[in-house]
Amino acid sequence: MADFTRLIENIPDFKEFLTVDEMDENSKKLAAEYPDKVSIFQAGTSRKGHPIYCLKIGSGSRNAFMFGCPHPNEPMGAMMLEYFSRAIAEDDKLREELDYTWYLIKSIDVDGTKLNEKWFKGPFTLTNYARNYFRPAGYEQAEWTFPMHYKNYHFDASIPETKTLMKIIDEVKPDFMYSLHNSGFGGTYWYLTENLSPIWDNLYNASKKQNIPLHLGEPEVNYIVPFAPAIFPLLSQKDTYDYYEKFSKEPPEKLMSAGGSSGEYAGQYGTVTLVTELPYFYEERIQSNQEMPYTRREAALKKNDFNHNEQQTVAKYFRQIETLVSSDNPFAKMVALSLKNSDSRYESTKAFVEKSEDYAGPCKESEAFDNLELPKFFSLFMWTLCIRSCEHELAKDHTAEEKALLQKVHDEAEAEFNVRAARAEKDIHYEVTPIKKLVSIQLESGMIVADYLKSNRK
Repeated sequence: MADFTRLIENIPDFKEFLTVDEMDENSKKLAAEYPDKVSIFQAGTSRKGHPIYCLKIGSGSRNAFMFGCPHPNEPMGAMMLEYFSRAIAEDDKLREELDYTWYLIKSIDVDGTKLNEKWFKGPFTLTNYARNYFRPAGYEQAEWTFPMHYKNYHFDASIPETKTLMKIIDEVKPDFMYSLHNSGFGGTYWYLTENLSPIWDNLYNASKKQNIPLHLGEPEVNYIVPFAPAIFPLLSQKDTYDYYEKFSKEPPEKLMSAGGSSGEYAGQYGTVTLVTELPYFYEERIQSNQEMPYTRREAALKKNDFNHNEQQTVAKYFRQIETLVSSDNPFAKMVALSLKNSDSRYESTKAFVEKSEDYAGPCKESEAFDNLELPKFFSLFMWTLCIRSCEHELAKDHTAEEKALLQKVHDEAEAEFNVRAARAEKDIHYEVTPIKKLVSIQLESGMIVADYLKSNRK
């Protein structure tokens, strides 16, 4: 295995995240500085008309494709690419040793990234992050609108950003692809499209070296079966369909609104896709195996009840302004979609947890933290999207009466948000994870997989 020590040690101590304009400027500057090694081209255009730039670096015998901000509230990968693009351009020896041609997009969802920029410069608190959070509805996410046809479900409404990814994947047929995500809270965990068990210890060590624990609490979805602790097969919409088919009273096609993932799409070319999930915030309970005086099932059912109750409370506010929402209101789309499937999601989760034997045993403290404390933080996102839905409409040409209603709902929802944010700040004893540590783990994980594929795949 190649030695990436110097590459990782030279990562700057980033104190903030870059805006889209800053990233674009730096990419153009890099291409101008190293015209013999780096080229930049417009790979596509966002729905709002912003150019989506791609860097092409090196001329190795294999192709690798990395893209940041597939979820625009997750800019960790953009910072990794900001560093890696310059490092790989400057280091001839490393570039030749890796033997890849690198295609790098720092932000694939530039429009959504811009809607998160108010928290990019700090302060990095639960409250500031949550209050300035944005993520589009699933059917408008670059990561989850690839064409998909499975059983009775069909999705073909790929957005321009996804079509940009598809075009590059189709043209370069990457051996290695890295969809650059990160999580809000927890420890390190990984997704891969293949079970590459020889590298598990190397991935674990990449996180251990930065003193970031593995994620030992609940997985993102309760029906996923890990390859190993904190290492999972890449999430698939086919698995989601099968889950709903088994545990929901509603037909799966009525509950699903998004398409396939980038990893699913690239799989047709034999591409191995990696996702490394890393936390902005850390709390020591996430790594505790101490047994609690209740079962994992009891804790999971309480989480399900809490989430459903919060959504129903948000609905009381959102329903008041729903008829005033414009078709271009990105914040309202996520709220409306979540509320639409809230009851079915609640019932299917309840059925799964009650039937699965995995939930019968004692609850670990890490699982208890995931189920009983973190929902206090994650529930803030729905409140923010409701508030920002109002703000979007208040800037439009509504009647005085309509604006009065929008302002009333805005102020009342903000008061609800503030109460909940204060509770989360009080009950979750968190630390902010330095950006450098997270970039280090994300970059080293990518190098481990890329190097393994180079050495073990023809």
